[in-house]
Amino acid sequence: MLVDSFEVQSPNVVYSDEHITSTYDYASTKLDRAPDGKWVVKPTSTSYQFRVDRRVPKLGVMLVGWGGNNGTTLTAGILANKHGITWMTKDGLKKPNFYGSLTQAATVRVGNFEGEEVYAPFKALLPMVEPNDIVLGGWDISGLNLAEAMERAKVLDWTLQEQMVPYMREMVPLPGIYDPDFVAANQEERADNLIKGTKSEQLAVVRQQIRAFKEANQVDKIVVLWTANTERFAQVVEGLNDTADNLLASIERNEAEIAPSTLYAVACVQEGVPFVNGSPQNTFVPGMIDLAVKHNVLIGGDDFKSGQTKLKSVLVDFLVGAGIKPTSIVSYNHLGNNDGLNLSAPQTFRSKEISKSNVVDDMVASNSILYAPGEHPDHCVVIKYVPYVGDSKRAMDEYTSEIFMGGRNTLVIHNTCEDSLLAAPIILDLVLLAELVTRIHLKKDGEEAFHGLHPIAVLLSYLTKAPLVPYGTPVVNALAKQRAMLENIMRACVGLAPDNNMLMEFK
Repeated sequence: MLVDSFEVQSPNVVYSDEHITSTYDYASTKLDRAPDGKWVVKPTSTSYQFRVDRRVPKLGVMLVGWGGNNGTTLTAGILANKHGITWMTKDGLKKPNFYGSLTQAATVRVGNFEGEEVYAPFKALLPMVEPNDIVLGGWDISGLNLAEAMERAKVLDWTLQEQMVPYMREMVPLPGIYDPDFVAANQEERADNLIKGTKSEQLAVVRQQIRAFKEANQVDKIVVLWTANTERFAQVVEGLNDTADNLLASIERNEAEIAPSTLYAVACVQEGVPFVNGSPQNTFVPGMIDLAVKHNVLIGGDDFKSGQTKLKSVLVDFLVGAGIKPTSIVSYNHLGNNDGLNLSAPQTFRSKEISKSNVVDDMVASNSILYAPGEHPDHCVVIKYVPYVGDSKRAMDEYTSEIFMGGRNTLVIHNTCEDSLLAAPIILDLVLLAELVTRIHLKKDGEEAFHGLHPIAVLLSYLTKAPLVPYGTPVVNALAKQRAMLENIMRACVGLAPDNNMLMEFK
């Protein structure tokens, strides 16, 4: 059974016009080691108060790479949903939807009614911005308007594109930052819409563009998300980008090793605007992280987790959790969109290889029965550019595992996925959740004042391949755990316990 909305009636939660305030007892465990080496586990409980601002802002979303496959697909999708546009295909009439979006198309269990499980939309847990109300804008190094860029992308059905042209041809990206040293040389043909000048001058222009967008569209908040080309990894050098002060000084000196994505991130932090990195490069060098923490501005990333990697983070979790030992994981991809073209350069491919390869680390580390210290499955990632397949990416994976008594088990999976149609809903979730996180405040026993969550947005981990976390925080890659973390914190905000699946009322 699906219910559209619900309100929690409990002495632990209070609804007002402005806020939802809840009291929540967080149960956990504390581990100690006795002198004899024996581990001692002690249950603990900490009382928290959560306060969520119910007032949903008018939200502006600025995409870096707005004219690319992902940006045009998301824009067309939101507009098609907003205006109720339908289109014909060889399979019949199609209607717009937000399938693939956690916030818009997934549900959460809220309880049991007379023996029937009751679910509510994920977005019903807390007040969220409606996608159709978002004001879209952004940057691109290509000056094509969004209608022309949508045609270039070759993602959407032509009959849908024809209907979207009147809505999108007046949308023109702002000039963007282009540094040929950070992307493949084959991107130069597209680079005709650029912010000129030194890095300091480019930074100033981006800050002014953000302010102008906010004023022109009269939005209350802005979230900026990078969905542009994958950059090569920037070198992390002491004195260059290792601290906030060094990073800012390096920008002033026009140091070559400051990536465009880092310049956008710095501009956002200086303007108090959340910034999410949807590509695998190390945008968030230590100095960038230091700057965001000092200014208490949300940052999150890295790299959208859409098809192949999302499956990997489920399948390896299942295998290791079942006591099966994955020993070899080989992932092969080929695709023909501009992302694939850019990734054909070794330096940009290396960024993607790193983000795809690290997604099993926490699962392997969770089971020292299967893996000796330092042991890790062989893990190989290959990406090839094949123009003919366009945005329809082919992914082939082979998982080889050791099983009972020296046996082997091999799973081979072929996955054909329309890359941008998977990524666009993830972009939507990232910006909606980033905005929501800025409205959540909490305090625990002994603290007098409410404060926001840490500016490094761990709650976005479900949507990213290489989750950015604060120093000392465990990195969780297993998909079910990532979703449970996000859902359970949202449940705590309205005074609901985690959905523990014990079903004791039926035992």
